Amino acid sequence: MTTLMLTLAVLSQFVLAAHALRQGDWFLCAALAALPLSLLTRRGAARLVVATALLLGAGQWAVTGVQFVQLRLAFDEPWLRMALILGVVCSLCFASGLWLLGERAKAAFPRQREAEIPQTAAFILVIGLLALARANASVPVLLTDRFWPGSGWLETLGLGAYAAWLVGRMLDARTHKRLRPRIWALFSALFFAQLALGLGGFQDLLMTGRLHLPVPALIVAGPIFRGGGLFMPILFASTVLLVGPAWCSHLCYIGAWDDASSRLGPKPPRVLSRRWTIGGRLATLLLACGGALGLRLLDVPPLTAVWLAAGFGLIGVGVMFFVSRRLGAMVHCTAFCPMGLVGNVLGKLVPWRMRIRLDHCTRCGVCARACRYSALTPLEIEAGRPGLSCTLCGDCVGACPHDAMHYRFPGLSATTARAAFLTLVVALHAVFLGVARI
Repeated sequence: MTTLMLTLAVLSQFVLAAHALRQGDWFLCAALAALPLSLLTRRGAARLVVATALLLGAGQWAVTGVQFVQLRLAFDEPWLRMALILGVVCSLCFASGLWLLGERAKAAFPRQREAEIPQTAAFILVIGLLALARANASVPVLLTDRFWPGSGWLETLGLGAYAAWLVGRMLDARTHKRLRPRIWALFSALFFAQLALGLGGFQDLLMTGRLHLPVPALIVAGPIFRGGGLFMPILFASTVLLVGPAWCSHLCYIGAWDDASSRLGPKPPRVLSRRWTIGGRLATLLLACGGALGLRLLDVPPLTAVWLAAGFGLIGVGVMFFVSRRLGAMVHCTAFCPMGLVGNVLGKLVPWRMRIRLDHCTRCGVCARACRYSALTPLEIEAGRPGLSCTLCGDCVGACPHDAMHYRFPGLSATTARAAFLTLVVALHAVFLGVARI
């Protein structure tokens, strides 16, 4: 029975691919036809992903069947046989998808069963967000679509698979601690490589060609000076409302530089006082916003404003390469970058929190030595919560030998909260890999 139902599931998926081919979408056909290959891995997430595709496909067959019947009726042509054929195809697609959700199918896919729900959720989120972006953007947002129109479905499938794999790896807290800086550096490297190549003449690697400086402070200062252009503030705010201040530890295109510089410094890192983590960033926030408003009111030429913004950004890079490296702490992100403070404050609107189980905590200080955001002083450890500069990076969770550090979300257990957080942040990382270009 298992072999029969798996065969039906694969055949139903191939029929869905053929439906896409009938519509002339060769790349969607290829993506749908490739999806059943994931079943060969025997991983639980592959079972759930294919089941989801089949159930959605059954809905598509139902809609298509109704449309064809209505068309035949409008032209007074025979419709019953066609309706029966499409009804059988829809039923087989639905039945095989439903079977993959059952216990017998679950037993046939034993690998990484504990991670199957987060991996499936990450895959579906990436596919859904990228499909939405492709459908609504005025320009092709995926690089593959620019070079081979329509091939974005294959890139979307690849990014979804990457997100599923990454979530499975990062559910282990120690692996998360090692992987986070690497995937963050990967995103930053791809972002700036595309920018450099775009400026070098490969225009397709730029999103629209309307350049702006990749300085985080301009997320808020740019619209103030221009009197418009709210895309980056909206993107930043919506991301923070999903994963809190994790923008600063997983998704910022330049924060990875500060992370890398701080890791070249002494261990343990120097802990910055609140005078710097709050006061320093508040000062640069006021400087950026007030300076942008003043330049606008004085009608300063845009080119002059660009040079001033570039100077501000270069000072930040200097802080990374000299101060962060010397102290072993992320001084740029925790004491200089105004968007870091905005992310920390806006993040308080979101229920994601990092908490310390004081009954497990021995005050050994290992978590503080792992934190590069100066968020775990002895006072904050005694209070059972990190300070305002915490970015939910999770390094402390992987470092704590007593299982005292954990993610918290109302109504969820610590394990479920961490899995849900990683699912969201990894899905956003994969989406940003695909679309984050200037």
